[in-house]
Amino acid sequence: MEAQGYLGIYISKDTATVVCLDTQGRSHNVLGCFSVRVEEQTEQNHNELASLIAQGCAERELAFSEAAVALDCAMFMQHNVHSEFNDQKQLSQTVRFDTEEALSTDITDVAIAFKITSSDQSGSELAVFTSKRKILSDVLLSLQSINIDPVTIEPDVNCLSRFICQKVSFSEDSHPFFCILSRRSGYFVVPSLRGPQETSSVRTFLLGPTQNRTELLSREVSVTRALVEDGEPINCLRLFDSTSSVDYKQLGERLGIEAGGVNWAEAATTEAQKMVDCADPVDFAIAYGAALSHLEKAPSINFRNDFMPYQGKKQRLEKALKFASVSVTVFLLALGLYFHMPLLKTSKYRSQLRDKFKRDYLAVLPGEMRLPAKFTDSVKKLGSEYRRIQKVQNPATDEQSMLARLTLVLEAFNKCAAKTRLQIDKITVTDRSIRIEGDTSSSRNTLELRKALANSNLDIQQDNLTTDKSGRGNFSIVLAPKKVNGK
Repeated sequence: MEAQGYLGIYISKDTATVVCLDTQGRSHNVLGCFSVRVEEQTEQNHNELASLIAQGCAERELAFSEAAVALDCAMFMQHNVHSEFNDQKQLSQTVRFDTEEALSTDITDVAIAFKITSSDQSGSELAVFTSKRKILSDVLLSLQSINIDPVTIEPDVNCLSRFICQKVSFSEDSHPFFCILSRRSGYFVVPSLRGPQETSSVRTFLLGPTQNRTELLSREVSVTRALVEDGEPINCLRLFDSTSSVDYKQLGERLGIEAGGVNWAEAATTEAQKMVDCADPVDFAIAYGAALSHLEKAPSINFRNDFMPYQGKKQRLEKALKFASVSVTVFLLALGLYFHMPLLKTSKYRSQLRDKFKRDYLAVLPGEMRLPAKFTDSVKKLGSEYRRIQKVQNPATDEQSMLARLTLVLEAFNKCAAKTRLQIDKITVTDRSIRIEGDTSSSRNTLELRKALANSNLDIQQDNLTTDKSGRGNFSIVLAPKKVNGK
């Protein structure tokens, strides 16, 4: 049975945080989470990180069906780009040209992902994210080497926004501004009030270890707040700082807005001790948000749509279809063979009967060279031969036999031959009749002959009596046996 877990990986140049979620049910329990780090900076960092990820998953026995990656903000850039189109398909086809025009630079070696921030009659405003293809290639190939092929590769701020929108609760009448600071990055997220499916306003930036975080937030929050407020004013701040160096209350008073903290463990509905192996709570939230990407029906901000498109589902679907087609083919063949077996047996038996019948047929009809194609023709010929044999083996009575009929004719001739000066030209004998052709000395004598034949127990079926120029009477008489009781 395929594992139901879903893996989220937040990856940077030298660290990675992994969260495995149970996708069954609505709570999405955390099956395990951990962070790994490469101590020495080399060109093979991602390969080493991949090996450490595989080792960590094996040690914790994390089973998962699919994976998603969140890319650290140091590995991509964010731009604001205008497009003349509003349709998602048209935007996908033209965003590369619009980005290249906006940046005024060649983006051949750059992969692009984007989201729509606003749309009107003049077109769409896009948040476009760009990353070097080599960076994405290194990440993908290193993960694929440990049999992890991520479905999506998204900007980390988008994954963090997903986690906040789906897992962090806030009152319906509030319009919060989330300020999240990890040890090396900062994130601003303003959830949309139009629903969880609507796009949030996001911004990300890098943090130095010596920067004053309170001063930075005071400046950046004011600028970002002015840019993202649309209609409903922002009325509260929700802050989290991994270094715990920001005084939330003091910052709220400076900005003139309510400020409060965010509890990641409570938002993730998991125990705090499960996060012990994670280097940073923000990294955990980003990896968690990456793992939640499979729940979204809306198009994701996925670098893989532009570079090395994901083929895992397609391959599994093709494999399943291939297996199904082979199974159906085998089933149909078996079903056809099952119903065809009686016909095969009948055909075999018919062939055996035909061979036997052929020997008997040719023996009965030696003049035949081959068996007719149709059995009906064979039966007709055998029936005719059978009736002929019956006639030979069962001759008719004396009165009906040929010899008896000829004897009667000769007796009639003898009675009147001398008197009529009878001359016989031709006698034709068949199974049913006797035809006599000849002449007598006169037409009267021909009548005498006819009378003698009529008295010989034979029926005259046809007669033709004529007289020639010399006075002799010509005749042609057809005789047949007399019928007894109408038969």
